[in-house]
Amino acid sequence: MVRKANLGFSAYVVLAGVAGVMAALNIGHSQSVMPQDAELYTALDRFGQALEVVRDRYVEKPDAETLIENAINGMLAGLDPHSSFLNAKSYRDMQAETRGEFGGLGIEVTMEQGLLKVVSPIDDTPAAKAGLQANDIIIAINGEDVLGLSLDQAVDKMRGAPNTAITLRITRKPRSEPFDMVIVRDIIRINPVKARLEGDIIYVKIASFNDTTHANLVREIAALKAAAGKVRGYILDLRNDPGGLLDQAIAVSDDFLERGTIVMTKGRNAEETQRAFARPGDVAEGKPIVVLINGGSASASEIVAGALQDHRRATVVGTRSFGKGSVQTIIPLGDKGALRLTTARYYTPSGRSIQATGIDPDVTVEQELPPELRAKASTRPAGEASLRGHLHQEGATSKPITEESGSQSYVPKEPEKDTQLQYALNLLRGTATAPAPMKRSGLQ
Repeated sequence: MVRKANLGFSAYVVLAGVAGVMAALNIGHSQSVMPQDAELYTALDRFGQALEVVRDRYVEKPDAETLIENAINGMLAGLDPHSSFLNAKSYRDMQAETRGEFGGLGIEVTMEQGLLKVVSPIDDTPAAKAGLQANDIIIAINGEDVLGLSLDQAVDKMRGAPNTAITLRITRKPRSEPFDMVIVRDIIRINPVKARLEGDIIYVKIASFNDTTHANLVREIAALKAAAGKVRGYILDLRNDPGGLLDQAIAVSDDFLERGTIVMTKGRNAEETQRAFARPGDVAEGKPIVVLINGGSASASEIVAGALQDHRRATVVGTRSFGKGSVQTIIPLGDKGALRLTTARYYTPSGRSIQATGIDPDVTVEQELPPELRAKASTRPAGEASLRGHLHQEGATSKPITEESGSQSYVPKEPEKDTQLQYALNLLRGTATAPAPMKRSGLQ
């Protein structure tokens, strides 16, 4: 998901449009209208009739607010896979995630065969301090069985106000008997940037683009530069990064570029058509950069990879990215939630749209899969082109644009087994052959 940095104008336009339609309905269509408006009023009348029939005739009395929310969500879901309605709670959760802090326990969890499994506790959080461990299975939350809950439902139950207690029932191998663990929630601050030294190479992993990504990136790099003394190059790992905020993608790209276009957005309205430019200043001080991508690199991470690739500022290594080339604007609806609406397409500096095609790496490096994963489809995500109702590539003329989907996304935890990382390290150390520069034009 990519959110526009400036939402105010778009929000007011949309809300004024809704108010105008409702006002016209209330006055009984007494004013002259254009033919297309008349069709809209007829369709709205039909919707009103359907709503009344459901309220009056459904076998159980439905909640009117839920009916309206479902109708709005259905309208947006029919547009494309990324437009949706956020009810008040979902909107608050999204705001907390983009801020990078929320009330909770500080654990990363996944759902495997109906079991809620701890991937890892986050350092210095209530979960880590209470002794929760990777591979623990959570079978109950405050006495309620987890079996049957979705991952989102389970996560929602574990989040809550700071200083409130929660009881988790845990099973842990080789311990046979389940046991209870009481944890007191706290404010969890997520740093989406993790960095370390690989000899004289600075490795930076960006997990997502929230409000803190750019600031944390600059701070982490500055600290490692001071510790390393001499730096040979940088690895920017964007693998399995689902994206996030557009302004943060622009800021991170700007961190490594001295000049030129970073990204262009084009929509139906003038305010959605914009161009972002880099300003002088390169945190890498001109040193070589390798960007790692795979099938899980989407949206904001593709903006960064595309900008650095088009400017030949970095060599992109890995497998083809996800291919999400659209921009979503969050438009608040008072205290009733918000719309997440696709309002623009974005283009790399050379004018490429990666919608439903993705970014092809300069060097394709496939990661060898362990035996237990070789037959699993989860290691090869569907990609944008496989999503029902996705936006298609525009501008195809005599030569059709081939939409491609699906690319490897497995990344081993052990750096020594990470083929793509090892290739990047060798490339920067001069022990791997660098690719010939790709021919790109139109940079401004």
